[in-house]
Parts: sequence; structure tokens; C-alpha cells
Amino acid sequence: MHPSHDGFVRVRGAREHNLRGVDVDIPRNALVAFTGVSGSGKSSLAFGTLYAEAQRRYLESVAPYARRLIHQVGAPAVGEVSGMPPAVSLEQRRSSPTSRSSVGTVTTLSNSLRMLYSRAGDYPPGAPRLDSDAFSPNTATGACPACQGIGRVHDTTEELLVPDPSLSIREGAIAAWPGAWQGKNLRDVLDALGHDVDRPWRELPAGEREWILFTDEQPVATVHPVRDAGRIQRPYQGTYTSARRHVLRTFAESRSNTLRARAERFLTSGPCPACAGARLRPEALAVTFRGLTVAEAAALPLTELAGVLSAGRADGTARVLTDDLLARVATVTELGLGYLSLDRPAPTLSSGELQRLRLATQLRAGLFGVVYVLDEPSAGLHPADTEALLVVLERLKADGNSVFVVEHHLEVVRRADWLVDVGPGAGEHGGRVLHSGPVAELAGVEGSGTRRFLFGAPPRRAQAPRVPSGQLQLGPVTRHNLRGLRTRLPLGVLTAVTGVSGSGKSTLVGAITAGLPGVERLVTVDQKPIGRTPRSNLATYTGLFDTVRKLFAATPDARRRGWQAGRFSFNVAGGRCETCQGEGFVAVELLFLPTTYAPCQDCGGARYAQETLAVLLRGRNVAEVLDLTVEEASGFLGDVRAAARSLDALLGVGLGYLRLGQPATELSGGEAQRIKLAGELQRGRRGHTVYVLDEPTTGLHPADVEVLMLRLHGPVDDGHTVVVVEHDMDVVAAADWVIDLGPGGGDEGGRVVAAGTPAEVAAAAGSATAPYLARALR
Repeated sequence: MHPSHDGFVRVRGAREHNLRGVDVDIPRNALVAFTGVSGSGKSSLAFGTLYAEAQRRYLESVAPYARRLIHQVGAPAVGEVSGMPPAVSLEQRRSSPTSRSSVGTVTTLSNSLRMLYSRAGDYPPGAPRLDSDAFSPNTATGACPACQGIGRVHDTTEELLVPDPSLSIREGAIAAWPGAWQGKNLRDVLDALGHDVDRPWRELPAGEREWILFTDEQPVATVHPVRDAGRIQRPYQGTYTSARRHVLRTFAESRSNTLRARAERFLTSGPCPACAGARLRPEALAVTFRGLTVAEAAALPLTELAGVLSAGRADGTARVLTDDLLARVATVTELGLGYLSLDRPAPTLSSGELQRLRLATQLRAGLFGVVYVLDEPSAGLHPADTEALLVVLERLKADGNSVFVVEHHLEVVRRADWLVDVGPGAGEHGGRVLHSGPVAELAGVEGSGTRRFLFGAPPRRAQAPRVPSGQLQLGPVTRHNLRGLRTRLPLGVLTAVTGVSGSGKSTLVGAITAGLPGVERLVTVDQKPIGRTPRSNLATYTGLFDTVRKLFAATPDARRRGWQAGRFSFNVAGGRCETCQGEGFVAVELLFLPTTYAPCQDCGGARYAQETLAVLLRGRNVAEVLDLTVEEASGFLGDVRAAARSLDALLGVGLGYLRLGQPATELSGGEAQRIKLAGELQRGRRGHTVYVLDEPTTGLHPADVEVLMLRLHGPVDDGHTVVVVEHDMDVVAAADWVIDLGPGGGDEGGRVVAAGTPAEVAAAAGSATAPYLARALR
């Protein structure tokens, strides 16, 4: 029998990332779980090898010209893969979608809704029929011209721009002006235009104040600077820009988050007065279907929208379009996302919600004979929602597909037909397949880190709940589905916020701000990337690289040559390799083949000039130090106090396998979050600190969760407060206090169902969390 016909995908000699020449056979038409500790190599096998090879083969059948228009991953480092069908990848994308992206655009449901209104909507008498694009706020024909389809407009007021009217312009009355030379320039231009910059702001005529703050004019005046001692300053032509114009332009165009945040302090935001926040032109909003405009329909939770579409009678075109839309909505609600509305902005969704929305579109596609490769589909799911997910995965398999999931959720792993366990450790300590076979057979594999959690009771911190040192009053919170919610948050303990997806957990913890009584210092640790380019890495983010560069600058060789610490940065001209600009590689464009990245021929991938690499610290050059893992660096620099503090913090959150120079783009969301946590924990904690973490265990193996929770209990033992939004019931069971939101998602949630110790919440009636928490406590 030909190898591709025996029902198995066979991998030989996989060497992607840390995989060590892996040979493995995986059955098709099955639900296969890939497990292992974070960094063990399971994603390298599932995505970096299997999916990458499937995509490469498919693209070979595409015309060369069309191939250039498709983003291609490079060929994986593998000897051979046989029996691999076409594959669809659904990853946990960490990049932030734009504000114009929504639930409707991600699922393409918006297209169906717009077509329904275009072809079957009720038009005003005499109104021409509109194309479907006219019902989209993202097109020129549909967007409200006043707000360009955003739905909100930004403006400012005199009170915001001038918080202290007793000051003169020279004394800094216009707080919104930029600092340093730019602000001085605007003041001097105003002076040259004949305005009194030394008179208190409140004493200036109202018309003059209005012009200074809000004019759209940009007059030019000759400025004669006041001569400083010993400096000659020549006259120059200065252009005046009003405070309002400066703030709006900075907020809209600046790439600096700091400048944008500063500009936002002087802005108000409100619904667009022209469209009342509906984002569309009046012509589109005049069309209704069953009494609703397209904006009103898009604002309904999907469960309610389905009820509206099902309620009335429809004939002809309307029936065809409503039936299609109802079928598409049903796949989304089946995944437990019926609380979402089509106009919900994509940036407000969790990565788990985004992945399930993409999974819903695949369900609707009805493909056969495909391998679906999913990255933690249970991420961000309450245990009750995981049950619905498993039904969907089984459906995909029943339709004749193979489902490969990289997964940490033990209930999903237990339901798999086949288990591929990778390990035993992370990074250099992993990269081997410990087990490939039925789930039950993992019980006999000694070296598996998954085994003891899958077949034994997980150890839990054994102690009575701590006594709070105080109370933090939250609310009233009115945002998303929270309507005037009030609750108390105990201080000095570990609190878990629970509830089904969409119940309002993230919204509630988002209301914890530094200005609240009892919050001396607030630290929010999320899973956003620590950097968006390969130039940002583990060492630069934690500040460890500053210490390393100073150590190199203090060596006799560096001092003799007069080199400062900047010489040892790959981002600065002089020390870096100029051929690759400190990247370490050069891109080779191959037209219709994927772009190939080759090591720089001059530095060999070291990123530095040869002269820089000649300086050694304890026998290693700077490139070799960056290539050390955290574990290795701890031995190499453990006696350097500034370096040891960072390294100990990284080891403490289980990241000893990462290289110091590991690019930020190679890190998972869970790794990025733990790096941020390590960065915070290494700082001296002055005063009471409140740590807020949104789903910190996402992407973590149960063994990594153990390590993380030990670190989180440390600050609490020192008297600080830790708040986690969490779905892992073992983590919730080890908390001191639980706030459970619900009872459902969307409009059916947003209320505190239960609050108390884990044991008290586990006994609460009407809580979706209670039965699962009770099981964990047992």
C-alpha cells in the first residue's frame, strides 16, 4: 500500500526550531491533541512542520504570478512528510485588529446582512435601490461623511486645553501645547502676531481666546528670539498652529504611544452628531427590515438577531437571504458566542473569541478531507463553553476531516482519539516526541510532564483563605454589558474573577484604576507582544541588555578603544554590522517563491561588526552572550547583582529555556505575559501594589501554571493584592476570594452571581462556575 493511503500522516526528520530529528506517525480522520510544556516544540511540530509543509505543497499548484500575491511561509526543516492532506490553520493571532474590524467582518456575516438590506429592505417611497456597499461604514459610498464611518468624533474644550486660566501664555496656560522648543516657538509666534502672552488667560478677550485655541488658520510671522548670553539667534519665519489643531493632529498621526496618550487627555469623545454613532449615511439608515435599520440589526446580540430574522414571513429573495443568514449565525451561536453583536469591534475580543469566530466560518464551509490545525481552541473558554467546543470539533471530524489541536486544557486532551506528547522540558530540554498513541497509554510514559496532571490529582496550595487587609470599592461600572455594577474587591489577597465567556470579567477588572482609594500602585500584565520587531528581545525588554552592554564597556579592551555602552548595541551604527544593519540576516527575494532569509555573509548572523566581536567578557563576545539561555546566563552572570535580579525573576516564572536575544516576534502571548510579570517582580515594591492579570494561564501547560502561581502567591504573602481573570478551576480553587459574574454572556451577564471564598462560590445556586469549581475542590 502506498504510504499516503494507510490513514497516517508520517513525519521523518523534523528539525524545525528545537525539534531533534523527530519521526512520528499521526492518524488522519481523528481528533489529535499535541501536548507538552510551554516551549517544548509542540507548535513547531503542528504548525511549523505539518501545516507549513501542507501549505508549501498547495502553493506549488498555484500559478507563479498568483503565488507572489499570497503570504508564504518558508519550507520547514524536515526530511519528509507523507500522507498530509490540504490543511487549514486557525492560530491564536496576537496582532491587534483595526478598529474598523468587527465580529461581522471577521465572520463575513456583515456581507450577508448588507445584501439582505440591499435586496429585501423596505425603502422610502421613491428612494433608489442601494448597492450592498452602501450599507457598509468601511466604504466611501456607505460611511457617514462627518465621522468617516467611525461613529465617534473627537473634539476639545477650552477647559481641557487651559486648566488654569490664572496663568499667562508665557507661564504655560495652554497645557495642551507641546513641550520644549515647540511650545516656546508657538508662544513666540503668538507674541510676534501681536497677542499679549504675559496677561492672565482669563483677562484676554473671549474672541482672542477662541482664535488662539481653535482657529484653523496657520499664519506665518517673523520671530525675533530673545538673545541668550553668548548665543546669536537669528530671526526666523514661524507658523502658528492652534492648540486644537495640534492635539487632533497628534492624536491622529503620531506613532508614539506616549504622545498619543498625552493628546488624548485634552480630547473629548462622543457619538457623531450627524449619524448618532450609526456610522452610515442617511440614505442607508432610511432602509429598514422588519422595522430595524441595518445599524440597529448589527447592534443586536446574535441570538436576538436570529429571533428577529425568524419571526416574520419571508418570500422569494428575502427568504433565501434570511435562511442563509440564520444558518451562518447558528454556527457562531453553537460555539457559545451568541452574546456578541455584529458591530462589536474586533480589538475588544479575546484571542480565544477571535479564533472561535474563524472556526465558525470553517464549519459553514463544509470542507471534506481537510486537516484543521488549531492553536488552543479552548483558550479563554469557561468550562461550560468548552463542552460546546468539543461538540464542534467532533462535528468537523464526523464530516471526514482531521482535527489537530495544540492544547493544554485537560478535558479536551482526554476527549482526543490520539495524543502526541512533546518534551520532556522546554527549549533545549525538549524537542522529542515522548508518546504518540491513544491517550490512555500516556500513563506508562515516565518522562512526560503531562502524565501526572492527566491521570492524577493536581497538587494545590494547602492553606486557609487569607484575611483581607481592606476593601476596594468598585463601581458603579457602566461599560459594555455592565450596567451600574458595584462590588467590593478585598485587598491583600489573591482574587479570581470568573464567569462564562462574555459575562463582563475583563470589563470589570478594567475598572481598577490607579486613582481609586486603596490603589497606591497598579500593575496590569496582559498578553500583548513585548515588541513588534525582531530588534526587541528578552534582554532589551527586561533591561538586562543595558547591564550586559555596561559590562562590555568596562572591559580593558573597550576602555582602551574609548568605546561606550552604545557600541555594543546592534541597533546603533558603529558597533553593529552595517551589511545587515544589525538584523543578522539578509532577505533574498525569489519572485514567485517565498522570500528566503539567509545569514549575513559578513557577520555570519552575529549582528555585530568584527571589531565589536573582538571584545570579550569572561571569554565570550556580546553575540555569544545574547545566545545564552536564561539558565546558562544565570551561571555566567549570577555574581553580577543587576543581572542576577532580572535572571532570577525570569527563572522564577519558568522561562529559563529562552535565549537572552530571542526576538519578541518568536514569543507566544503566554511567554510575553510572563516576561512582563518578571519585569515587574524584579522591581522593588514600594507601597501597596495591585497586580491585575487577564487570563494569565492562557497558553500554559499545567506544569507551567504551577510555577506561575507560586510567583503570584509571593507578592500576596508580602501584603500586596493580585487579581486574575481566570477559567482554570484549579487556579480558582487556590484563590482566597472569588467574584463570579454571569449568569450568562452579553446581555444575560454583567451581574455578580456569587462572591466569597472558593468553597462558598462552589455552593452558590445559579452559578455556571459552581459545579466545575466544586469538582476542582474535591
